[in-house]
Amino acid sequence: MLLWETYLVSLQLSLSCCWAFNCQSTTSSPDFSLPGDYLVAGLFPLHSDYPGVRRRPTVTFCDRSNNFNGHGYHLFQAVRFGIEEINNSTTLLPNVTLGYQLYDVCSESANVYATLSILSTLGTHRVEIPGNPAHSSPMTLAVIGPDTTTHVTTTAALLSPFLVPLVSYDASSVILSMKRRYPSFLRTIPSDELQVEILVLLLQRFGWVWISMVGSEGDYGQLGVQALEGRATQQGICVAFKDIVPFSARPGDERMQSMMRHLAQAGTTVVVVFSGRQLARVFFESVVLANLTAKVWIASEDWSISRHISSVPGIQGIGSVLGVSIPQRLVPGLKEFEEAYVRADKGTLGPCPRGSWCGSNQVCRECWAFTEMPRLGKFSMSSAYNAYQAVYAVAHGLHQLLGCGSGACAGGRVHPWQLLEHIRKVNFLLHKHNVIFKDNGDPLGGYDIIAWEWNGPEWTFRVIGSSTSSPARLDINTTKIQWHGKDNQVPKSVCSSDCLEGHQRVVWGFHHCCFECVPCEAGTFLNKSDFYRCQPCGKEEWAPEGSQTCFPRTVVFLTWHEPISLVLLAANTLLLVVVAGTAGLFAWHLDTPVVKSAGGRLCFLMLGSLAGGSLGLYGFFGEPTWPTCLLRQGLFALGFAIFLSCLTIRSFQLVFIFKFSAKVPTFFRAWVQNHGAGLFVVISSTVQLLICLIWFAVWTPLPTREYQRFPQLVVLDCTEANSLGFMLAFAYNGLLSVSAFACSYLGKDLPENYNEAKCVTFSLLLNFVSWIAFFTVASVYQGQYLPAVNVLAALSCLSGDFSGYFLPKCYVILCRPELNSTEHFQASIQDYTRRCGST
Repeated sequence: MLLWETYLVSLQLSLSCCWAFNCQSTTSSPDFSLPGDYLVAGLFPLHSDYPGVRRRPTVTFCDRSNNFNGHGYHLFQAVRFGIEEINNSTTLLPNVTLGYQLYDVCSESANVYATLSILSTLGTHRVEIPGNPAHSSPMTLAVIGPDTTTHVTTTAALLSPFLVPLVSYDASSVILSMKRRYPSFLRTIPSDELQVEILVLLLQRFGWVWISMVGSEGDYGQLGVQALEGRATQQGICVAFKDIVPFSARPGDERMQSMMRHLAQAGTTVVVVFSGRQLARVFFESVVLANLTAKVWIASEDWSISRHISSVPGIQGIGSVLGVSIPQRLVPGLKEFEEAYVRADKGTLGPCPRGSWCGSNQVCRECWAFTEMPRLGKFSMSSAYNAYQAVYAVAHGLHQLLGCGSGACAGGRVHPWQLLEHIRKVNFLLHKHNVIFKDNGDPLGGYDIIAWEWNGPEWTFRVIGSSTSSPARLDINTTKIQWHGKDNQVPKSVCSSDCLEGHQRVVWGFHHCCFECVPCEAGTFLNKSDFYRCQPCGKEEWAPEGSQTCFPRTVVFLTWHEPISLVLLAANTLLLVVVAGTAGLFAWHLDTPVVKSAGGRLCFLMLGSLAGGSLGLYGFFGEPTWPTCLLRQGLFALGFAIFLSCLTIRSFQLVFIFKFSAKVPTFFRAWVQNHGAGLFVVISSTVQLLICLIWFAVWTPLPTREYQRFPQLVVLDCTEANSLGFMLAFAYNGLLSVSAFACSYLGKDLPENYNEAKCVTFSLLLNFVSWIAFFTVASVYQGQYLPAVNVLAALSCLSGDFSGYFLPKCYVILCRPELNSTEHFQASIQDYTRRCGST
């Protein structure tokens, strides 16, 4: 359906144009022609368009005075020169001549007229559409041109149903690469898709993220700005202002004044102007009138090195101009070819053949505009090479199609679609430059990066770098750029200045380029890849406030080799040695009164429980493991409970024997007969053992990594301090301590040899103070040395209880053996009895 709709459009245009031709008494002959075996058509802007208003669809007459287009002239001559070279070549298309039909397309109507003339049957004004349009045989096999995207889209739409190859030298719009819409289109100028990528790379190269964009009305400018905005936004560049210069714009009119005001208010230093030459001149004339200076203007390829723009009066004061341009390549011999044409004998000029604006010999009176050759500038030179290259691409495609590789061409009838297939596959060197087309018809190659330079009133440009495609890369020598600012510094174009290190961007307004700077909190870092946001560090990492990166946390625990560990280990080991020595001493003097009064064989249970609790303290050193977490608090809690049970029952027995045995003899006999002391110790110890088992089963102490205490540390510890089981075990030992303290205090007036109240009471008070101090410290300090504080509290508790109960007895055994006798103990009891009797 799409194909036939195109046919209908073509027919309608054909009829309307033919009507116009008849009314104007025009003919369908080309402006310039040369016979040949195979014809190539060319469409060139030899004259500028007439800006007047048309009231009916008429074809514009191009050959008017004062509107000659020197740029189009060079394109026209480059094609003629290329065809002449090919016809004179003995290797390319031997024994085959190329002819041409060249048209002046100064306007859209002239462009449509020329296109329909190319498709029409020779000698008629009709375009015949056969059953299969691809097998039609128009007068020409291929078309070179035209220049603008607007003209090309019209020509390509009309030629595509017939698959006539159209090779453009100057149309770079992205939409022309769509093969479904323009299957027969190719070009020798890079696509705007690459131009957009290069422009974005140029902006990124200098850190310009706050820009304005101005385009020209039409496919080239509007589609270019649209593509550039999308690509720039993806790369984090913000567009503060965007506008289009309409076709109707005039320098300084109300529309352009409004645009200048908004451009000034945007506050951007960099302005990208993606525009055709004609409207770019209108724009810059308005810029000069508005006195917009001190900016960087980024030029698209169409006007970057055009003297049509650099000749705007006062433009040298607007700032710096950078841009992209087609690489400068000279057509060897073109200048001499044009000069020879101008030097033709003008005295013999005659009238042009009837029915043609300019005759086929190219030299006649009516062709007055060509008698003075315009200067071949850099811009025209590049475009001329592209047109020259297009001619050779067609010739090489025809060379392959005709089988000319053997030295002689086969000749015969050729359909345009056959030639199209071979042009797509060409791959040849043209003056050391490789000519090849990609699948979408675009050429391989890149752009030059240029900068404008002014030497007084004289304008020139300098190539400061280059770019490549697939992938797009940029290489710029920044030392070649002369900036408009002070000290030749690169101008900045940002909405907000970069934040200090470790500060995130808090966006305000609609653009992410406008922001406030807020420092990242401790424990977070600045993620530059995520729009400069603060993100939390991992569990094993930390970061101070305002950090750009996270640092590994230091893993800490109470190691064996630290000084405080060595002191505590030495003290605990000494306690074990003293306990073991005391056990040996008591075993040696087991039958002495001192040992018997201390509890006899019960002392060994008490000493063993102290030793067990002391052994549990070794579990606090080194990296916590599952066994050490289980044993260190559990062994201490159980051992200390057994000791306190023995101490409590021993104090209770002494008080009961001396004070209550005579008052309650029945209870005393039952207590002795049923081994009440041993039974109490077993029951009390069993209760603590059950508490510990429940603790281990329900709230199992496990190694843990603590992250909350210190931001930069991972503290290795056990979980028992946070469990209910630990609190129950500790509370039970506290209850036994209070009971032992009470019983010892009740026996403060017992016989001297049995009176342990002072030492035991002191040791138990030391016990209370030690644990109160520990819990006080633990409430305000949760560092790596908290286990050391725990060990210190437990060690002071064990050593205090040992010292309060056993050291006085060891002193008597070792230093006062005279007091360790039965007579002394009996005298002490008799003295207690007399005191009690007197009271």
